[in-house]
Amino acid sequence: MKALLCTQWGGPETLSIGELPDPRPGAGQIVIAPDAFGVNYADLVLIAGNYRFKPPFPFAPGLEIAGTVADVGAGTKRFRPGDRVMAYVEHGGYAEKVAVRENLVYPIPPGMSSTQAAAIPTTYGPSYVALVVRAALKPNETLLVLGAAGGVGLAAVQIGKKLGARVIAAASTTEKLKVASDSGADALVNYSSEDLRERVLDLTEGEGADVIFDPVGGDLFNSAMRCVAFAGRIVVLGFVSGAFAAARTNVLLVKNAGVLGSAWAGYCLKQPDVVLACYRELVRWFDEGAIKPHIGRTFPLEDGAQALKELAERRAVGKLVLLRS
Repeated sequence: MKALLCTQWGGPETLSIGELPDPRPGAGQIVIAPDAFGVNYADLVLIAGNYRFKPPFPFAPGLEIAGTVADVGAGTKRFRPGDRVMAYVEHGGYAEKVAVRENLVYPIPPGMSSTQAAAIPTTYGPSYVALVVRAALKPNETLLVLGAAGGVGLAAVQIGKKLGARVIAAASTTEKLKVASDSGADALVNYSSEDLRERVLDLTEGEGADVIFDPVGGDLFNSAMRCVAFAGRIVVLGFVSGAFAAARTNVLLVKNAGVLGSAWAGYCLKQPDVVLACYRELVRWFDEGAIKPHIGRTFPLEDGAQALKELAERRAVGKLVLLRS
């Protein structure tokens, strides 16, 4: 079968279309024939050799897929061939067929396209867990979203609004902030031209943000930490800036604030029941019209390296999705 393959550690330029054997479902597994594939920063970390594990070469990156069940293994109960599904994949998603554990597969509701579904598993799922499970965002609290025009950031904006929070969206360009505003953000901060800390404190009358959603890291984390509210929570999802940050414990102590990690893969592997409940709620919200994936651009699977390059250069607005040709 055709797949987008990584044969050496590096960047998007190292990827090329090749062949892998067709997968067969093991016990408790389902084989999916994807129509659409989500593009994620974690794919860049994986192909660079910096992920939490290193698959043997050659391997296909890809963490989220949407398509049709092609085959089921022994002991599976929830799906049968022909069902439309979306799934989180530990790796190997950028291929014509993918074997996935059944507890990481979820039905696609009738009103959702495969392209939209490919933006749910590692985009809306992590945002929901970060804001609901980890940060316990409450109605009328102020939520600051960093990187608010990316797929995960826009999901956080929409989820924050659904939860009744006041949402401040922060991004690096006017174009990106326009997309965040269209997704429901109440206030905007351009951190390329404005001081993030000063602007957030001004917008909150000096109180700061109750919850800070940070998939960016680096210097932005440091700035955001200085504008967290008393008893606020900073929830960290990643470091798309490419730089780690160190929390200043004196600031956290004075503000009685907390820094929380929120690793989506950990919940998928350790607490799949939490993930299943999350998907059920997200599907309900989708049916209500409260959330809607913003697909910034689509590419054929063969151009997956180009899509990942656009993501690496931080030119992407909204979610990038690959489509099977």
